[in-house]
Amino acid sequence: MQQIILRMTETERNALEEIRCRTKCPLELIISGKRWMPPEGVTMPIFQKEQARHMLQQLAKYSLYTLDEELRRGYVTIPGGHRIGLAGHVITENGHVLRLRDVTFFNIRLAKQKVGAALPLVPYLYQRNRWFSTLLIGAPQTGKTTMLRDLARLVSEGIPDRYLPSRKTAIVDERSELAGCVDGVPQNRLGVRADVMDACPKAEGMMMMIRSMSPEVLIVDEIGGAEDTKALLEALNAGVAVMASAHGFTFDQLLHRPSIRPLIEAQLFERYVILSRHNSAQKNGCRLTILDRMGRKMSATEEMWQ
Repeated sequence: MQQIILRMTETERNALEEIRCRTKCPLELIISGKRWMPPEGVTMPIFQKEQARHMLQQLAKYSLYTLDEELRRGYVTIPGGHRIGLAGHVITENGHVLRLRDVTFFNIRLAKQKVGAALPLVPYLYQRNRWFSTLLIGAPQTGKTTMLRDLARLVSEGIPDRYLPSRKTAIVDERSELAGCVDGVPQNRLGVRADVMDACPKAEGMMMMIRSMSPEVLIVDEIGGAEDTKALLEALNAGVAVMASAHGFTFDQLLHRPSIRPLIEAQLFERYVILSRHNSAQKNGCRLTILDRMGRKMSATEEMWQ
C-alpha cells in the first residue's frame, strides 16, 4: 500500500484525503473528492482479513480493551487529528450499539491543517472589535473542520497586521480532530490563548468551559443533537461568541432539522458560511458563501480556497 502511494505524484499525495481499506477488496484512494485511478500496469493491492486484524491491533497498541469507546462510536482519532472510520459486525443491546466486532472496513481520513484557510472570512466575521457567532454548514469533505480549526487559530492568535487582538478561546474537541491532542497537548497550531477540552461530549464540554475558563469565543465542531442546541442557546445568551459547524447542503435544509431550527429561528448566529465542493478543469477546492443572520446572501461573498 505504501508503494502505491509513493507512485503518486507529489501533487496527488498532497491532495490525498482518504485511504479506504475494505477486506478482500482493492485499496481505494480518494483525491480531491474523486477516486484515484492508478497508472496503466499498476494493480491496486487487495486488503486481506489478516491485515485488517493487524491494523486494528496497531490502532489499539495491542490492547483492544483500550478501544472500547472507539469501537462503540465507530472511529478512532490518532495523533495529528487523523480520523479512522471503522465498520464491521455490530453488537447491540436493547437497541443500542455496544461495540463493533470483526472490524473489516477502514476509512483513513487525513487531517491537514491549512494555516490561512479562514482569512477570506475575516472581513465578514469580525467587525466593531468583536467576532460574530458563526455556523459553518457543509456536506462531508467540504472542509468544515479545516476551516473551523483555522478560525480558532485566528481568534486565539489575533491578526497583528490587521490590528485584530487575540481573544481567550475555548475549544470543545469531542472527536480530537480540531486540536489533534496527544496526552492533552494540541498537535495543531491553535495559538497561545486557546484552551482545549479534549474527547469530551460537546454539550457538557461547552458548559464546563464557560464555567471554568471564561472564554470570549467558544469553538465546537459538528453540532446536531438536542443537548448540543440547549448548551449553545445557554452559551449564546451568556454573551459568548460561538463558532460551530453542522452537516448540511444548504441553509434551508437546516431549517428542517428539529434540533438546529431553534438556533436559526432565534437568530443567535449572526453569520452562516456555506461550504460546497467546486471542481472545474482549472481548479479544485471549496466555495465559500456567507449569509447574514436572516439567511440572506451578502454581496461579494463567494471565495475559493484549496
